[in-house]
Amino acid sequence: QVQLVESGGGSVQAGGSLRLSCAAFGYSHINYCMGWFRQAPGKEREGVSVIDAYGSTSYADSVKGRFTISKDNAKNTLDLQMNSLKPEDTAIYYCAARTTLRCPGRAPDPFNYWGQGTQVTVSS
Repeated sequence: QVQLVESGGGSVQAGGSLRLSCAAFGYSHINYCMGWFRQAPGKEREGVSVIDAYGSTSYADSVKGRFTISKDNAKNTLDLQMNSLKPEDTAIYYCAARTTLRCPGRAPDPFNYWGQGTQVTVSS
């Protein structure tokens, strides 16, 4: 049974940093396409960043230059370093995985496995 477990969320002031981590259990394809998504109240879930089996990454325009996605295949973990946080980054952040080597995009629908989410709150 595949289980993705996020951690590292919390409350910070604008300009601060947080590091999210996602541990994958029962999933042998950590090296495949994985990503971070977020959903703010009243908004649709959006792709924040994805990373494929070759280390290629993609970021939403709103987080470029501030967020960095990384993957540790040996530890079966996916991280998201978030710097210069803004109030508009406030959302529930989800880790997700799909069983393809490449990440064709950041749309949530093709992703097969999802974590429960971790809350990130940025105050002004």
